[in-house]
Amino acid sequence: MAIFSHQRHHWAYVWIPIVGAFIWFGTLWAMLITWLATGRPHYVSMASNQHVPFISDIAADILKPLFITSCTITAISFILDLVLERYLRHSGRLMPNMRTRERVFSSLAILGSVIGGAGLILLSIFDTRRHKTLHDSFLLVFIVGVALSAIFTVIEFRWIHKDFHYAPRLKRSYWMKSIIAGILIILAIAFAGTEFKVVNVGGVFEWIIAMGFTFYLLTFYYDLRQSKGVHKGELSADRLNNNNSRRYGMGQVA
Repeated sequence: MAIFSHQRHHWAYVWIPIVGAFIWFGTLWAMLITWLATGRPHYVSMASNQHVPFISDIAADILKPLFITSCTITAISFILDLVLERYLRHSGRLMPNMRTRERVFSSLAILGSVIGGAGLILLSIFDTRRHKTLHDSFLLVFIVGVALSAIFTVIEFRWIHKDFHYAPRLKRSYWMKSIIAGILIILAIAFAGTEFKVVNVGGVFEWIIAMGFTFYLLTFYYDLRQSKGVHKGELSADRLNNNNSRRYGMGQVA
């Protein structure tokens, strides 16, 4: 019974990225459907030649309370994903950081998520119709914070993967994060180049990026789920080093 309870213990936190991704994705679809169902209105914040609204254009209208709630939940879940992953590596329930550099980049990724999360919450509060300058500034904070967090996370995973190249799930997680983050960063650069010059194209890019962010959030579900059935300290750096020493006949000399 105790073993069964331990194996299920991970479900308490593995749902955090699921909830964050579901709320974010569901809100985006609710906003898009609302715009379509109301006859594709031209919002006050939209440019005269703009036919594809930005997410912020719809969010500044009657759905603002929903948008603020969604952004807050998504931001908190994103930060918690990284904090939990850091804790599980430190406690030996996920493949550990074997060197200081990996711990540094893990901490930087958390810092990036805090900056990005704060930007997301603030851009939802200071909407584009009433506070356009502030909204655009916080949008930039959100994009840069999340991009830096993703880059630092991918670098950390790259180094962990080099130490544990025989772990297939770790390899899959590294490649999933690398591919999704790489695509989203490229799209974000394209969005920055079209947001003010070719607004309709910029609007399409923004919706694609926002939808794609859902899949990046879901990669943390895959990560956290790997702690299932792993006891505290089972994957600690010291234990793995000792196992490697015995494997290669390098045990301690009495």
